[in-house]
Amino acid sequence: MDKYNTSFHPKKVSQPSTNSLLPCLLLMENKHEKPWMGTVLKLAAIYNIIWGLWVGLFPNHFFELTGMALPIHPTIWQGMGMVIGVYGIGYWLASYAPIRHWPIVFVGFLGKIFGPAGFLLNYLLGKLPGAFGYMLLTNDLIWWIPFVGILLAVHKSGWKLRNSD
Repeated sequence: MDKYNTSFHPKKVSQPSTNSLLPCLLLMENKHEKPWMGTVLKLAAIYNIIWGLWVGLFPNHFFELTGMALPIHPTIWQGMGMVIGVYGIGYWLASYAPIRHWPIVFVGFLGKIFGPAGFLLNYLLGKLPGAFGYMLLTNDLIWWIPFVGILLAVHKSGWKLRNSD
């Protein structure tokens, strides 16, 4: 007979593998995530995709609306539209879990900072007319506050890049 009575010890329960937990981990809600974050990212996605299509399909239209000279190489402007449209796809994907997909929000925020900074520099150097700045209102400036709000929540959650962090 064993000197230990095993009836008082709980049976060892096998732990589920990490692979079977992965779908659950991806769907776990972050306590810092708020419903408005996904909504903002979906709105940004729709705006960016529409803007990208507009610039890609009608590359001279913005310049005609603002009374600016038409670009010599509209394909460069169309390329900008493509990049902005691709940001829109990223925002849409990030909208499902903004805290988890914070790098997409962060990269987008950097673009929304560097775009106006580049405009301001070129405006001050006399290389761009002030009319070009109209685009900054809807492309960049209105998104600063909500993107900062998302990034502040990410900061509170610890800037995690992996589930193991």
